[in-house]
Amino acid sequence: MPQPIFPHLVFDVAHLLAGAMVLISLMMLYQGRLNALIKVFALQAVALAASVAWQAQAQHAPHLYVTAVIAIAFKGVVIPVALHRMVARLGIHRQVETALATGPTMLAGIGLVALALVVMLPVTATSDPLAREDLAFALSVVLLGLLMMVTRRNAVSQIIGFMSLENGLILAAAGARGMPLVVEISVAFSVLIAFIVIGVFLFRIRERFDTVDVDALDRFRGGRA
Repeated sequence: MPQPIFPHLVFDVAHLLAGAMVLISLMMLYQGRLNALIKVFALQAVALAASVAWQAQAQHAPHLYVTAVIAIAFKGVVIPVALHRMVARLGIHRQVETALATGPTMLAGIGLVALALVVMLPVTATSDPLAREDLAFALSVVLLGLLMMVTRRNAVSQIIGFMSLENGLILAAAGARGMPLVVEISVAFSVLIAFIVIGVFLFRIRERFDTVDVDALDRFRGGRA
């Protein structure tokens, strides 16, 4: 593989973009309104596309450019627009309802980032220097996505947490010398299909129970029991 002219620049930019994804994940935990949360998710998709495109350049792996295009097209444009329309059509309360206050949630998020760094860096000590920190950042994004799914009561915000988690998995795959193009395309279409199915279920839940607040649905189930 040809050696880059500025090797330190390659590492620095790769880590800057991956670190930006972690920062944006923390910003998603801080958002209190659904529309703002969707916009920040779109921003994370842009950061993911930029990170994967930079990895394609650094690794001389042209197929990663396809992954970057898929990320910016679907997660940066199509899915955020669809989510905005879904929120409007369902008449969902625009405030993000949380199971945990913003302060403790942010502290938990920072703790998960520290945990990811502490766990991943020693394990990948002998790995490619370009991939080592990116894998730690990717694990941080995955854990923060899980945290969002756990601490959010609204189904739409939980969907965004799930897709943010999947962004972390794509970042990890790209940093670890990528994965076959057919797998990347399959994953992208699987996520799109899952998003469509979830959207259909949200409309059905809204028709049946007049809410998509999972806490209210739990209370309803308890009342019927």
